[in-house]
Amino acid sequence: MTEKIIERVAGRACVVRGSDIDTDRIIPARFLRCVTFDGLGEHAFEDDREQAKGDHPLDDERFEGACILIVGENFGCGSSREHAPQSLMRFGYHAFVGASFAEIFAGNCTALGLPCVTLAEADLSALMDSVEMDPEQEVVVDLASRTVRHRGGSLPAGVRDGTRKALLEGSWNATNVLLEAGQEIEARARDLPYTEGFRSQGP
Repeated sequence: MTEKIIERVAGRACVVRGSDIDTDRIIPARFLRCVTFDGLGEHAFEDDREQAKGDHPLDDERFEGACILIVGENFGCGSSREHAPQSLMRFGYHAFVGASFAEIFAGNCTALGLPCVTLAEADLSALMDSVEMDPEQEVVVDLASRTVRHRGGSLPAGVRDGTRKALLEGSWNATNVLLEAGQEIEARARDLPYTEGFRSQGP
């Protein structure tokens, strides 16, 4: 079966300011030795949070329970580690709004069903200010209408056509799409003339 269709993500938001926040800051390298992704959420931004001594947005009680993370420019740059979006998802974030995202980070997010949408600089700044002023407000990332809505109004959001299509159709998990097409793939393989020798050697 296909994965769930993702048309919108709505809820409270958290703001992490700053540009070029790389994946090593999102999840430090020492946590990449894990066998599974379980437990990674508690280590999201661990070094930054330790240095901030409790004054980091992820430790701010006003943002507790937020499911949308609002960030700056080139978020998720650096290494291609998929642990970064995994840790943020397991911390509780289901969508990201920013000025721009590193391409591999955004791709890893899509593979997990996590939308990454962009806003113009002025709109992003206004949204950050609004959420910091009123963390209780609802923010809506709407892929269908390509907008981000908050108490200040509706903002036009950018999202790649292919990414949007995959999330809206529920085809964002490439592995599931492949497994779902298993019988069709096998049937096509049987029709290929150059696989005849391999078929004859089978059980």
